[in-house]
Amino acid sequence: GYITKARKDWCSSKRSIIIRITEESKVVSDLRISFANGKLKSYEVRCYQLSQLNKLLDENNEAICDALWKDLRKSKQEVKMFEILPVKAEIAEIMVQLDKFMKPERIKSDLQNMQNTLEIRNEPYGIVLILSAWNYPFLLALKPLVGAIAAGNCCVLKPSELAPNIATTIGNLIPKYLDNEFVKVINGGIPETTALLRERFDYIFYIGSTNVGKIILKAASNYFTPVTLEMGGKCPAIVDKSCDLDVVANRIAWGKFINAGQTCLTVDYILCVDGIQDELINALKKSILKFYGEDPQRSTDYGRIINNRNFQRVTKLIKKSNIVHGGDFDEKDLYISPTILKNISVDDDIMKEEIFGPLLPIINVVDVEEAVQFVNQREKPLALYVFSKEKKTIDFVLQNTSSGGVTVNDVIMHATALSLPFGGVGESGMGAYNGIHSLKTFSHQKSCLIASQRFESLNNVRYPPYPSKENFMVRFITDGLNKKINRSGGNKYWTAGTLLIACGVGAYLDLRVLANIILAYVR
Repeated sequence: GYITKARKDWCSSKRSIIIRITEESKVVSDLRISFANGKLKSYEVRCYQLSQLNKLLDENNEAICDALWKDLRKSKQEVKMFEILPVKAEIAEIMVQLDKFMKPERIKSDLQNMQNTLEIRNEPYGIVLILSAWNYPFLLALKPLVGAIAAGNCCVLKPSELAPNIATTIGNLIPKYLDNEFVKVINGGIPETTALLRERFDYIFYIGSTNVGKIILKAASNYFTPVTLEMGGKCPAIVDKSCDLDVVANRIAWGKFINAGQTCLTVDYILCVDGIQDELINALKKSILKFYGEDPQRSTDYGRIINNRNFQRVTKLIKKSNIVHGGDFDEKDLYISPTILKNISVDDDIMKEEIFGPLLPIINVVDVEEAVQFVNQREKPLALYVFSKEKKTIDFVLQNTSSGGVTVNDVIMHATALSLPFGGVGESGMGAYNGIHSLKTFSHQKSCLIASQRFESLNNVRYPPYPSKENFMVRFITDGLNKKINRSGGNKYWTAGTLLIACGVGAYLDLRVLANIILAYVR
């Protein structure tokens, strides 16, 4: 890959280290030249890049699985299901949509633009910076890259340095399959990221923590660069007594403990309605046993914490008095067992930050109204989950909470639906991607009006000098708009005829224009 090297020069007179990183600037300038050449305007070139990316997936399964085992101890099946297949699905969906997306979209004309052609043209922003996360380090690097390339952008991809094995693998594989004119991979840590953020990009896509998201947003503001920020937050699950708790437990336990709880969409805490806490805890214990056995540390399907720093952070959130299941950990192995905690106070440290680990706090609430109030008193989460068989309960939660997305009676699955946008709101993020929405994210929707030079008399109403009295045409259009606003129809066919007379252009119009005006007004 394109690996930058920070050269440190010791300046003895100032007793400081000056870090000079120049390769990032060259990477961006080279990509600008490539973008200006216009090769990615071609449908065929974009499709070829996507097919090459798909080839990368097919030919390097073992290398990808091996790297992710070393970084996060992910099993092969977990890697294939949750890191590789979603990228392949994104490629397939976008290739189906791309031809139509690249063509101008004709827009229905309003009355005053009947003689004009209205279009939306999707054009690439230019140079895109993708800063990916460490928890699903292959998926979260490659999936946004698919949308950015398909939209016609050149890209700088910066994998997370916290997952070094897969970052190196990505850096080695991308240049072998994708055109180096269009995509550059930069590996490194904070100095490299800082240097990249000094450069001018046309779009920045970031996945990670809220604190770093603020730094990204501040850097983007220097050039008014648009951004997508996909962060996280404390995603709640509301569970009521109408549920089949064994089903609920299976789905929550899967979503919570996959990747050892290091999933931005995972259930951060459960709000138990109507005193079902103990029943749900027992069901969760059974699900954990079924998934990972008596000793999850020996299960090949149970992951590890990414590094010692995060291990220390997560274990400090555990209060022994709150443990009802699990609570075991092994620092040398970076292992923390699936852990359930109850009798949690809102003042406990575990409720003050996103857990991002295999700890599941459970809080009792009296009813769904209290649960909604609890959620609304906190920052808007990336996802919210509600488990209930009661439509009234489900509707109440959906109508009275705000979150990036919602899955009802399951967890995480809304993010797998490629027809739905995926993203956050408030502190959990801004912007969205996924399938066709990825193409929209990485494209500027350019509004185009293509006018004719005929029928100039139609424009007399807008040219000065203006009459001293109110123009009949203006008064007529105002009256028509008021009727539309007030949803009172009147005789549309009669008023269309009146409009033509008022314009005084009957002698100038051919049948096609006349028909278009009448049809537009009737609609």
